[in-house]
Amino acid sequence: MSVPIILASGSSIRAQLLRNAGVPFTVQTARVDEETAKRALLAEDASPRDIADTLAEMKARKVSDKSRGAMVLGCDQVLDFDGRLLSKPETPTDALAQLRAMRGKRHMLLSAAVIHQDGEPIWRHVGQVRLRMRMSSDAYLRDYVDRNWDSIRHAVGAYKLEEEGVRLFATIDGDYFNVLGMPLLELLNFLAVKGVIDQ
Repeated sequence: MSVPIILASGSSIRAQLLRNAGVPFTVQTARVDEETAKRALLAEDASPRDIADTLAEMKARKVSDKSRGAMVLGCDQVLDFDGRLLSKPETPTDALAQLRAMRGKRHMLLSAAVIHQDGEPIWRHVGQVRLRMRMSSDAYLRDYVDRNWDSIRHAVGAYKLEEEGVRLFATIDGDYFNVLGMPLLELLNFLAVKGVIDQ
């Protein structure tokens, strides 16, 4: 079955995951006001899981409304630390503060994916990973932020596990693809069952 797949995200790592898996797709970045939506959801006491799912759906729907017939994949990832959401750090000082707060403790990454087709959601999944940071020294964390700021400024929690950020962790419980921002195995299973990709 030849159904176009559109990734409604400008994330280079999500695009790379799909390319590596041999999934044909195009990219149309969804323009949504994530921060306003996130604030509204937090004001309604939405759970971190629901926030990730809602933001992913907003992105998929936005592109799907203009792309009839295509399967549009929207994704979002949030970090739940002690019941509150952490966002991408705005400054190196903010990144350092986040890392200091999380060291030695557990947090959870929630990676949501929603597929819209003809303006309707046809599939969704929220993957979760539990991570525990090691007790890194202040000196190491400062050096880490200095060395990696250009990359980690775009990452919730101020780390990328696929880079030096892996050194910050003691344990990781869950699917690595969810850490990277996409429940890839579940997505591939859905596409295969639907006959969109070969199996």
